[in-house]
Amino acid sequence: MRANPSPGGAPLLGGRALGCVLPLAPPLDLQQQPQQRLPLGLRQALEALREHLSSVADLAAGYLRLLHDRHLSDVLVVGSSLGGWIGAELAAADTEGLISGLILLNAVGIEVAGEPVQDFFALDARGVAEHAFHDSERFYVDPATVPAGRLAAVQADMAALRVFSGGPAMSDPALRPRLAAVDVPTLVLWGESDRIATPAYGEEYAASFGNARFAVVAEAGHLPHLEQPARTFALIDAFAAQTARR
Repeated sequence: MRANPSPGGAPLLGGRALGCVLPLAPPLDLQQQPQQRLPLGLRQALEALREHLSSVADLAAGYLRLLHDRHLSDVLVVGSSLGGWIGAELAAADTEGLISGLILLNAVGIEVAGEPVQDFFALDARGVAEHAFHDSERFYVDPATVPAGRLAAVQADMAALRVFSGGPAMSDPALRPRLAAVDVPTLVLWGESDRIATPAYGEEYAASFGNARFAVVAEAGHLPHLEQPARTFALIDAFAAQTARR
């Protein structure tokens, strides 16, 4: 983990809605809900901000305020999917040098000619599994088998995702030109079988930064940390060790 001076500050991990940026601490329990993995003070702060957030830029600005108010520095931001978009926005908007490294996993958020992000909202459960995972059968969930409470939570997540993303395009045309000025070390990881945002999209994402490298995770789709956790976290750990400020 890396975030000084508070060991509880930790790097940040991307996911869904208000849980898009979360503390990353081993061992990482991917089955917990995002809010359950947030330290109490951060969770309360996010809840207080909730009604004022309506875009990825708003989320990023809120997280930067939290980092500033908690006097955190040397922060490694790790963002997945929409969380990667937030991570990119965080790095682009960080004028205080709080962020020292950035890891994006199959992030969305930029426009790439000829490589549009799949309209996630148009997919049914089977379509999500087929587009998002290398092994779709393993991760397909029949909605008829999902408990009502969990289904309601998923639907709420989807509604929040639609608000923050601005719709099916999953991008902000103004973001990509700003990434060239982001010179902190950046690692862009991509599941080779992602059909939500293709590896070609990921390569262009990496090329947009001033100091980034691109790496593919074999036998993984849009969520490589779920399908290939050992491979993914080995790459994350190595990058974190290489880029920590001494």
